[in-house]
Amino acid sequence: MKTFLWFLIGVIGGFVAAHFMNKDPRGHDLLADVDARITEFTGILSDAYRDQEARLVDPSDA
Repeated sequence: MKTFLWFLIGVIGGFVAAHFMNKDPRGHDLLADVDARITEFTGILSDAYRDQEARLVDPSDA
């Protein structure tokens, strides 16, 4: 239970820090850059998953 409490404090602290960073123009740009990179990464993973799923559904295309 103590570990969960520290985890929860860390998550809440992260949200508070991100909120204050977002108020500063430089912090806002940094968070926008991080968000763009995460979006690009998840897009690449999604495309790879769909390609693999298509290969498994119809293996005659490989």
